[in-house]
Amino acid sequence: MIPEIGHFALILALALSICQCALPLLGAHRNDQAMMGVARPAAVGQFVFIAISFGCLTWSFLQSDFSVLYVASHSQLSLPTVYKISAVWGAHEGSLLLWVLLLAGWTVLVCRYSAELPEKFSARVIAVMGGLSFGFLLFTLLTSNPFERLLPAAADGADLNPLLQDPGLAIHPPILYIGYVGFSVAFAFAIAAMISGDLDQKWARWTRPWTTSAWLFLTVGIALGSWWAYYELGWGGWWFWDPVENASFMPWLIGTALIHSLAVTEKRGLFKSWTLLLAISAFSLSLLGTFLVRSGILISVHSFAVDPERGLFILAFLGIVIGGALVLYAWRAPDMDSEAGFRPVSRETFLLLNNVLLVIATALILGGTLAPLFVELLDGSKISVGPPYFEIAFAIPMVPLVLLMAIGMHTAWRNQAPQALVNKLRLPAMVAVVVGILIPLIFYGGTSVMLAVGAIAAIWVMLASVIDPIRSWKRSAGSVALTRGAIGMSVAHFGVGFFVLGVTVVSAFTVEA
Repeated sequence: MIPEIGHFALILALALSICQCALPLLGAHRNDQAMMGVARPAAVGQFVFIAISFGCLTWSFLQSDFSVLYVASHSQLSLPTVYKISAVWGAHEGSLLLWVLLLAGWTVLVCRYSAELPEKFSARVIAVMGGLSFGFLLFTLLTSNPFERLLPAAADGADLNPLLQDPGLAIHPPILYIGYVGFSVAFAFAIAAMISGDLDQKWARWTRPWTTSAWLFLTVGIALGSWWAYYELGWGGWWFWDPVENASFMPWLIGTALIHSLAVTEKRGLFKSWTLLLAISAFSLSLLGTFLVRSGILISVHSFAVDPERGLFILAFLGIVIGGALVLYAWRAPDMDSEAGFRPVSRETFLLLNNVLLVIATALILGGTLAPLFVELLDGSKISVGPPYFEIAFAIPMVPLVLLMAIGMHTAWRNQAPQALVNKLRLPAMVAVVVGILIPLIFYGGTSVMLAVGAIAAIWVMLASVIDPIRSWKRSAGSVALTRGAIGMSVAHFGVGFFVLGVTVVSAFTVEA
């Protein structure tokens, strides 16, 4: 009975997602308050029904109900309780239900914290997210029903994959999915802005906190996954370049670009067209990652079994979402011009370079990840693109990005006097060159061009990150009088420098035995 309740709750959630999508959009078009007012109750109701469904599946695992095929396939009587819970999202059907639950959860948060937004705009945002929920709920019910019965019931289950019986893997997928799904909010805000034509600085200000939150969760999720792969799979190094690992890395890179681009759009009204495209791309890459994992078309330790039906459904959904967004983007592109300008040496220039280099890095990773698929489609041959390609391809845009990062932090908006910038950064640059060359010589007895460039760039960024906090500390007699944004920027960029130093050392001195 419990599985049937869970299944019926999903059907009710699907019905509400249709209401959530269609009625607010129509109401915003007609300026009908009643129809727009449906958005929030429908979103909350949908979340409640999906939560009921998720609770029913969790209960089935805890009770070892092996009359449910999904439970029988991924649990057993002796499985510890904590892993019975994590087994709920340990395979395709349950993880998809978790995805839908998180999407509904993000929507409820938007409902809660968008009360101050214009009613038409918030109605459109919630409607777009309702449309996304409809697609995933339909996919779940038609191809991935987690409540499918197994009759007669099995005496015991097949157990959860031993690799997944790990504390790190118990929390890694939910946190990663929160980040993945969180980019749907930025996507929905972008679509709503393009539908309404309100492409001023306000939508960027509204979108930025949601994007930052999603990016933070995705960062933690990737870190947890890397930690698990390091000690459980013995991958070593700093990144394995597995196709599904890349599928999470690409939205993170574009999300990083989006955060920086939103700052420019919010403060200066520039890059509106570019920022919208990044918002579309971040969520599109999240969907692409879903397609790669759930279709099984690329070989990966993370992929689910090959299922052409599921792959075709997600591919069609991907085409509708991305295609529709790009058509809308092309329609609104002529309205996105800005009269504001900036000089070659300015914060806007460096943030634009930051964006371009991050997009190049993403494109190179995407090309390498999908190359085996396209080659096989063209001539039937199988190729493998491994770490040697990715490490070189990733380094090409990353080296100049890291070097420019230190300068960009200290440039002013609109126009920066070059000499003042040189005076401010001359000493950190000299120290970075000396220390970056000496440390490898002292501690490792040798150096190389790659090691020297990486060490210099890393130390250069770390030193540049602490200039303003140190000066503020000196001026304020022991306290740092900086805004939260400035402190966050310093901490984040110092972390990037530290990470680059670690990657450089690992890449230069790792020996496989």
